[in-house]
Amino acid sequence: MSRPQRRLNLNVGINTTGYLPNAWKYRTGTRHDINDIGYYRRLTEIAHKGRFDAVFLSDHPALLTDPLSRPFHTIDPLILSTSLAAQVPDIGFVATISSTYNSPYNLARRTQSIDIVSGGRLIINVVSSFNPNVAANFGNAPLPPRSERYAKATEFLDVAKKLWSSWDERRDQAVPDDLFWDAVSAQAIEHEGDFFTVKGPLNVPRGPQGHPVIAQAGASEGGIDLAARHGEIIYCNILSRPAGRAFGKKVRDRAVALGRDPSGIRIVPGLVVILGKTREEALRKHELFSGTGSEDGLIARFIKENGLDPNSFDPDAVLNAEEFIPDQNRQWAVGMGLGLSDLLTHERLTARQVVRRSEGHHRLLLGTAEEVADGIIDLWQDGTVDGYTLQPPRAPDDIIEFVEQVVPILQDRGVYPREYEGRTIRDRYLLPYPI
Repeated sequence: MSRPQRRLNLNVGINTTGYLPNAWKYRTGTRHDINDIGYYRRLTEIAHKGRFDAVFLSDHPALLTDPLSRPFHTIDPLILSTSLAAQVPDIGFVATISSTYNSPYNLARRTQSIDIVSGGRLIINVVSSFNPNVAANFGNAPLPPRSERYAKATEFLDVAKKLWSSWDERRDQAVPDDLFWDAVSAQAIEHEGDFFTVKGPLNVPRGPQGHPVIAQAGASEGGIDLAARHGEIIYCNILSRPAGRAFGKKVRDRAVALGRDPSGIRIVPGLVVILGKTREEALRKHELFSGTGSEDGLIARFIKENGLDPNSFDPDAVLNAEEFIPDQNRQWAVGMGLGLSDLLTHERLTARQVVRRSEGHHRLLLGTAEEVADGIIDLWQDGTVDGYTLQPPRAPDDIIEFVEQVVPILQDRGVYPREYEGRTIRDRYLLPYPI
């Protein structure tokens, strides 16, 4: 049988009001949408119309109470995904979970159950929570250091994989008529490690994908190791072709060093799209949705976010990449902060240029639908990326615009499907099934 032809993969974020904190003021809807299952069903139906592979639900199990922003994470992603999977066919679901504040057995059982009832449509995005406010919701112990969190995440997924395959009905021998099943199909895993002791087996059998697809987001050294060992879909921050090639090579080389076939890795970074009838209209929408109001406002925000001196900073001077490398020991996520320094390592850019290349730490594409389609295909065509996770500034407005304006162009150019193909998410991403 011939191998299916490679095609563009697209996911779309559907958290609350959209991706950008200030864009909610310009969206269609009310503040009550964020806890309305009918609203999320509508977003998923719009994504289904656009033949997105999956909807993406990030998570942060603590309420962020910035009065100038809005709640960005509310309903538990696994519960929301289960409800939506029962209402909308075909489309997959990326549900974010914390390996720091979950037990492998419960998580393996819940996710395998969802994958079975959805027919193989679950992706789990495994993160190692970095906010002390999250730690405070799970006891008095402080947030573990980054190295410990990633070591725990690695063992967490080791255990989960053992559990997902621990009851494999393919081990059944010929079962006599007077027996319901052959208990040899379920094997204890007897795991004893640094962080977890789990006997097993799981009381849920193998799912239609073997186990849910594993997504991973992180570009720090610990994140690269976790992605190389376990990640199948890598959600990351890639702002240019050279940076994307360097990141992909680093992850795949690390996978080879760990004894893993890198052909089972897909790079699907975040993407913010702002459409306009003209590029000028898209530029003005960017300034509005970002909350900065103008190009000068974008530059002022850049200066503030990077701790620069506004009195001496020249927005038209070429930036030095080394000055923008994030501290590897900082509390907040390192990976997203690396995007800017990686971009500047490979391209000579000024602040005035940079503020139009990235928004919300992701690649920013501005312009007409044709220009955006060109930009999407550009990095996909040569294999720099395998697809994108669209992060719409506003939901539902920018998802609707993308589906109505950009998707038909991608389909007409033959890089994106007109109908859903494949039985499971693994089939659509051309990912191998676990042995």
